[in-house]
Amino acid sequence: MSATQQRSDWEQCVAFHGHECPGLAMGYRAAKAAQKKLGVSFSPDEDVVCVTENDACGLDAVQYLTGCTLGKGNLIYRDRGKQAFSFFVRSQNKKLRVVMKKKFDRDNMNREAIKNELLSLPDEELFAFSEPAYDLPARARIFKHVTCEQCGETCSERNVRLHEDKQCCMDCAPEYSRGW
Repeated sequence: MSATQQRSDWEQCVAFHGHECPGLAMGYRAAKAAQKKLGVSFSPDEDVVCVTENDACGLDAVQYLTGCTLGKGNLIYRDRGKQAFSFFVRSQNKKLRVVMKKKFDRDNMNREAIKNELLSLPDEELFAFSEPAYDLPARARIFKHVTCEQCGETCSERNVRLHEDKQCCMDCAPEYSRGW
């Protein structure tokens, strides 16, 4: 057995993320709780989907443990600034939203104490579980590529804008604003 296989899931998440912190512990516990409740493990394909409502440290643990990544198209970022993750299992038509409900007294607890509580408290004390209010997102699509007529770089056709009769990438096409 290799040294990597001998390390715990937590230690592997720490190695992937780069350091231990409360945020990583939060994502670690959310991913583990979702895997337990949904009866799934690492997803090598797009069967398990995660919609994350934050882009914080915990997301690294979710990616590492579940196999949900931006590159595979089964990790979707829905910026709400919440410690919330919605998981979907395509093959079983299951879904689960995991939301951090535990509040920590950051004035009287240091980061190490918060991390330790996150790693030790029961799931039901840490999280609220419910069904997501939205349906399973569609599978990732592969789009044609278009060369920007201004900078010459290639981008996905879904990101092309017309500007003065030229196909332009989003960086070259000026944003339209009415000033408010």
